Amino acid sequence: MDVEEVDPISGRKTTGHEWNGIKELDTPVPRGVLLFLVVTHVFALLWWVLWPLGTTYTKGLLGIDERNVVEEKLAAAAAARAVWEKRIDTLSYEQIRADEGLMATVRSTGHQLFGDNCGVCHGVDGKGRSNYPDLTDDDWLWGGGPEDIEQTLRVGINTRHIESRVAQMPSFGRDQMLERNQVRDVATYVYSLTNPGYSTPENIGRIEAGREVFLTTCAACHGEDARGSREVGAPNLTDSYWIYGGTMQSIIESVHGGRQGHMPTWDERLTPAEIKILALYVNSLGVEKP
Repeated sequence: MDVEEVDPISGRKTTGHEWNGIKELDTPVPRGVLLFLVVTHVFALLWWVLWPLGTTYTKGLLGIDERNVVEEKLAAAAAARAVWEKRIDTLSYEQIRADEGLMATVRSTGHQLFGDNCGVCHGVDGKGRSNYPDLTDDDWLWGGGPEDIEQTLRVGINTRHIESRVAQMPSFGRDQMLERNQVRDVATYVYSLTNPGYSTPENIGRIEAGREVFLTTCAACHGEDARGSREVGAPNLTDSYWIYGGTMQSIIESVHGGRQGHMPTWDERLTPAEIKILALYVNSLGVEKP
């Protein structure tokens, strides 16, 4: 019969295993660990009995369902939202803008709506990008008042909506409405409107020829003074704001190949109140004007 060996330092029995002179002690599991294991098992059992678990769950003796909790919170949020949405629905733009508390809600909600629906084209800051207009500069194709913006949001531009705003820049060069030299002449004239230094003796002849082409071809939409028309969505060509670029090459490309922007219609995706909120928010991005 083997005699059990006892470690002289700890007083614990050894298991008889030894590695490189190190003997394994027959040490029992600490009581703290055993207690922790017991408590966690009891807790897991109670949780399984009292609370629901996943899709194949027990209903739980306490009747607590996290999905019901979430639904209750969503219902409470919707009820709170309905209060101020109804006010926005019924009040005029002037009344809403006069209520700073309501406008604070419009700005926070509008910022989220804008980011979710408009930011992909106009940028989350509303400053636009190449081929998409800047909404913060107070330079508008169709008007920047809340009512104007609301209509643009509702019916879109160049969409299938029966009330859609319609605007198109013809392709004067590609469709051979203008000769090549005429395209260059009118582009030179338009470029000179925002670059006075370009009116040099070397260019003045082409600029004057371009003005004649402009008056007979472009003035119907952009006006004889080239300041545009919000009735047909024709941009002002005398300022520094450009959608498709104001360089000579960009203007030549616009005259030659034409332009036709597209603004989606949102009346089926957004509620009337949300469209109204967006109209107010976009209006507030730049210089607010009635």
